[in-house]
Amino acid sequence: MEDFVKITEQPSPYDHLEQMSIGELLTHINEEDQKVALAVKRAIPQVERFVTLLVPRMRQGGRLFYIGAGTSGRLGVLDASEIPPTYGMPPSMVVGIIAGGESALRRSIENAEDNEHKGWEDLMEHNINHRDTVVGIAASGTTPYVIGALREARNRHILTACITSNPGAPMTKEADVAIEMVVGPEFVTGSSRMKSGTGQKMILNMISTALMIQLGRVKGNKMVNMQLTNQKLIDRGTRMLVEELGLGYGQAKQLLLLHGSVEAALEAMKK
Repeated sequence: MEDFVKITEQPSPYDHLEQMSIGELLTHINEEDQKVALAVKRAIPQVERFVTLLVPRMRQGGRLFYIGAGTSGRLGVLDASEIPPTYGMPPSMVVGIIAGGESALRRSIENAEDNEHKGWEDLMEHNINHRDTVVGIAASGTTPYVIGALREARNRHILTACITSNPGAPMTKEADVAIEMVVGPEFVTGSSRMKSGTGQKMILNMISTALMIQLGRVKGNKMVNMQLTNQKLIDRGTRMLVEELGLGYGQAKQLLLLHGSVEAALEAMKK
């Protein structure tokens, strides 16, 4: 692993950053960010292959686990945490695990990523089984915590994938599907929370959104299973029913609150 050349650690194409004006800094960061969407676009065939394998497993009761350290782990936890309110799925269906546990979400516990056995131990706390799927997230592709988890999962015939910014990284050898998103060196050398993190967020959005649509959690283009946890979402759901059923706003809102979701209200009206 010591001989592996990481693109994510290569020198920034910009230098003397401290001598740049604020406008120059922002402009150059934005120029680098524009490369991310193209890098993600090139990875779509890998993402498609993974989601195609993932969907039938989820339909059969499998779960999706994201696992990572530092920024990568936080992004996995973020994506997983947004599935229940957005699509009305139970929190156990998509789970984010970060090295160092929940405290690592708010403060850096960077050495937690060096334990090659802890990742699998953390997965075992969720009674992981052969129907489940594990996605390892690591910009470097060399994180022992993630590599160990993927290796143990794959040895047990659990579907594995990874998201990395370094093609051919050691982590890719432990994944059934390696999603390689080559965004190039970071604006601040080695700061993979920047382009790599942005690209990881985009790919996680793609995976979970495509998955939820395939699982029937979207109707047309609307989040008909969202949780009604605040007035904004109640208003959004009410307007969906107004549009779908031609009801007045007050009647639609009453119907929505009675049934708890747009989809349940629509199904009740069909009957």
